[in-house]
Amino acid sequence: MELSNYFEPIDSAVVDYHSVEFRPMLGDDIEAYTAEGGFPDLQQAQLVLLGVKEDRAAVEGQGCAEAPDHIRHYLYRLAKPHDDLRLVDLGNIAAGVTTRDTYFAVIEVLQHILDAGAAVLLLGGSDDLVFPIYKAYEVLGRVINICSVDSRFNLEGGDTINSNNYLQHIILQQPNYLFDYINLGYQTYFVGSEMIQLMEQLKFSTHRLGELQSNLELAEPMVRYSDVVAVDVSAVRHSDAPAAADPSPHGFYGEQLCQIARYTGMSDKTSCFALFGMVPARDRDGQTAHMLAHAAWFFIEGFCYRQNDFPSHDKQAYKRFTVELGESGTEIVFYKSLKSDRWWMEVPCSDSERRERYRRHTLIPCSYADYQRAMESEIPELWWHYYNRLNN
Repeated sequence: MELSNYFEPIDSAVVDYHSVEFRPMLGDDIEAYTAEGGFPDLQQAQLVLLGVKEDRAAVEGQGCAEAPDHIRHYLYRLAKPHDDLRLVDLGNIAAGVTTRDTYFAVIEVLQHILDAGAAVLLLGGSDDLVFPIYKAYEVLGRVINICSVDSRFNLEGGDTINSNNYLQHIILQQPNYLFDYINLGYQTYFVGSEMIQLMEQLKFSTHRLGELQSNLELAEPMVRYSDVVAVDVSAVRHSDAPAAADPSPHGFYGEQLCQIARYTGMSDKTSCFALFGMVPARDRDGQTAHMLAHAAWFFIEGFCYRQNDFPSHDKQAYKRFTVELGESGTEIVFYKSLKSDRWWMEVPCSDSERRERYRRHTLIPCSYADYQRAMESEIPELWWHYYNRLNN
């Protein structure tokens, strides 16, 4: 497959800049696809940046297909976070004749990149692109977790995929390769009690905006458990993101989105981080594009400092703690990384076939607070959630 056939080169005006400061720029080390430079060599690439110029299935926010180059304009000019990262920018996947054509291109491109062992930083485009992202993992036969930073659940009805219902179309796929869907930052007045109950019935993980506003560290284990993290910029308050496709006065602060992005970058498990839903024509002085460039930068910085400390790699690099919960006799095994001080807990699965299928999902990222709760004979809520998913 010739990947370059799916891409348009980046306008040289976007990536050409003259540094007026002493610091080395991120753009200095990015191998970018331009008409002058040709298509980059993906061999040995660790992180691949690409845009997708597709917004025809956006319920709100026509025009977000033009966002990738606006974000690049600011991203290339930020300081280089690390000397050793090999980052290539493939340019933009052009919109096909139909949205299905674009989806096919996204599936083919991501399948190739992921199978080669690189991670993806994807700039959209509209939220419905999560669907072909999922399909790329399906083609590879990988059961995954998707984390959506979004004020809504994207579970509305409709036979045609759009930015408000892509999750419905993912969960209807058979066979299904979605283990868990995690929402960070939903706002109750946008989803309603019935939709919340439906998410509970589906055994998905949902975390209200207020819960995370008071303790953003709750998001870290969630993104560390996710293969895909997709951000709808409408989850950020309008004052920080005026170009959001579906703006709201409430939401995450820009700094909080950057922290979530850094958590995501540091996650050994996450192989795709995507930013969606910015309409450049609505932006004020490039504020939203600049903020998303910062979020992309924090993801890249976190990626540079990955510890490769997922417990299945080498149990000798961990402290193992077995906690017995009072009279119930339930035991929970915790692992603490000696590299990063991060925690995981083991969730048993009684069915051998399910245990094999979901073996990547039986070690659950958690926090020290979860270990403390277990020490007080309280089963952590996170453990219960995934025990029920694995055993019911």
